[in-house]
Amino acid sequence: MGDKITVEALVEGGKASGGPPIGPALGPTGVNIFQVVTKINEVTQPYTGLKVPVKIIVDQETKAFEVEVGVPPTSALILKEVGAPKGSGTPNTDYVGNLTIDQLKSIAKAKEAELSALDMKSAALIISGTCVSMGVTIEGKPAKEFQEEVRQGTWDEQLSEPLREE
Repeated sequence: MGDKITVEALVEGGKASGGPPIGPALGPTGVNIFQVVTKINEVTQPYTGLKVPVKIIVDQETKAFEVEVGVPPTSALILKEVGAPKGSGTPNTDYVGNLTIDQLKSIAKAKEAELSALDMKSAALIISGTCVSMGVTIEGKPAKEFQEEVRQGTWDEQLSEPLREE
């Protein structure tokens, strides 16, 4: 196995191109940039409209490469779920969207590897914390109110499932 070079970039899902940041970074490696970009777009397709972190690992000797896709930031996943272009400038008075408990749980599952949470309840609190600063309501309530209900056990039944698959 030859020396490996790793290039990290943030790309829009399904829309990477041979231009910056990818082309110039990969140029010196001698890898086929068109093939790399095609592969990136294939694996990031589910994240259309979101910025996704990718790692391109190139074997300098064989010019073989692999692409690893990271998970978009929590805020990006929330915006995609609520269909808003960006968070609110005044999150306590202007709301940009509402998450259902199921949407909240699907974001928690997408982010589970990066969350410090051990269960769905604490994951819900972390994600709803991001909602607070973005002006996103949960089940029609301000995120802080939702967090209070989670702490009081109102949502225990919905949040009882494990976060990680055992």
